[in-house]
Amino acid sequence: MNFANAFAFLNAIKENNHKPWFDENRKWYEEVKADWHQTVSELIKAIAEFDPEIGLLEPKNCMFRINRDVRFSKDKSPYKSNMGAYFAKGGKKSKFGGYYVHLDPAKCFLAAGMWMPEPAELQAIRQEIDYHFEEFAAVVESKTFIEKLGKLAGEKLNSVPKGFEKENVAGEYLKHKSFVATKNLSPTEIEKSNFVTMVSQVFKASKPLNDFLNNAVG
Repeated sequence: MNFANAFAFLNAIKENNHKPWFDENRKWYEEVKADWHQTVSELIKAIAEFDPEIGLLEPKNCMFRINRDVRFSKDKSPYKSNMGAYFAKGGKKSKFGGYYVHLDPAKCFLAAGMWMPEPAELQAIRQEIDYHFEEFAAVVESKTFIEKLGKLAGEKLNSVPKGFEKENVAGEYLKHKSFVATKNLSPTEIEKSNFVTMVSQVFKASKPLNDFLNNAVG
């Protein structure tokens, strides 16, 4: 993928976020979109080598639209100045944990896990962590996981949630409202990398986390 061209477009739309400019530069957008579509297709194949469920997806199941939903936002800018794709069982609107790629000239990152699950799924995950804490800890505290994605992140409660003992050994993890791990990347790193290989290696290290989460909500 021509990432330099993609980042140039995203920078340009950030400065010209209105329909007249977009219409004048639609050919440029279509060029970037087609390039991204091909890269997402390659990522699906690469991730499917260790997570076969992803191989059932098509790029359109994973790619997010450039149009923003402005109905409930004070910011009425019609277009996003980033590109993203989410690879998970059932596609980008799935309740399941998966793998996310975010491209933005200001902040690029890879993420894995589950962000802000619904109450029923959140309770199921917490219960699974409580029942199988050693297994969960072995996943998120493994050397490979931390080397590739760092420590488990995500918004947390200030105290252990109701229904669990305050002294629970899994208490710090039970506080989580999201279960995600991320790897930040600079545009320069991305442009110089074998992108698909690099991303698939990071996501392969995160598969045990997704397996644990998806088993809990499945």
